[in-house]
Formats: sequence, C-alpha cells, structure tokens
Amino acid sequence: MKEHMVAIASDHAGFELKEKLKADIAALGFKVSDLGTQGTQSVDYPDYAEALAEWMKAHEGSKGILICGSGIGMSIAANRHKFIRAALVHDGAEAALARKHNNANVLCLGARTTGVEAAKDALKVFLETPFEGGRHEKRVEKLG
Repeated sequence: MKEHMVAIASDHAGFELKEKLKADIAALGFKVSDLGTQGTQSVDYPDYAEALAEWMKAHEGSKGILICGSGIGMSIAANRHKFIRAALVHDGAEAALARKHNNANVLCLGARTTGVEAAKDALKVFLETPFEGGRHEKRVEKLG
C-alpha cells in the first residue's frame, strides 16, 4: 500500500501555524514532509510554493499545505503549475468544497487571517474529504 504523504511549507508569517499543524497531519495518519521555512526570519513565499510544487511532482497523488500571512501569495504562486489545484480556504466548509468540487490537492491558509482552530478544522476536512467526481470531473479536467 502506498504511504500517504503530505508536504507542508510556509514563509516566515506562516511558520508558527505550520509548526502547529504538523502534529495534526501526523495524527491523521500521514507522513509529513516539512519543506521549510525553519524560522520567522523574512523569506520569499514563492520559493516555498515552488519547493512544494517540485515535491508534489515527485510524489504524484499526494497533497500539500502552504501557509503565508494571507494565503493569497502562496495560492497564486502554487497555481502557476498545471498539476497544482491550490485552494485558499478559511474554514472546514470551504475545505470540503475545495476537495469535493475542485479536487484541490493543495490547501492554502493565511496565518494572519485564519485562527488556529479554524485552520486545524480546515486541514482535517481537507485531508479526509474525497473528490466527488461526477459532474465536477469535466470541469476539473478543463483546468489542465
């Protein structure tokens, strides 16, 4: 059986939330790959979105988590890659829709816009919710 893996990366603004979410990912039964950053000194978010995209290319079928201050920059940077479907969400309801309807494979969170408990809920829902397929399949296929 293929081991379920999740990569997580953040910039400096998302570092503390990233550290809090790693234990939750592991508790849900996933192997966690921490792609950085490793502290709160200023870094450039596109570098970490790129690292996650490269990791996902090498680990087909896996999921990723990206965190920056708002989540916006990470989602823009990640979605530049055709095989990435990154969704910026703020709660579990949005995470469920991102998975069910859009087959999102990267969860983007804003450390300055989403509370820790809401982020933990979104993470759990994102990792546990399957893609519905059906009428959504053709729409997702049009994304690339």
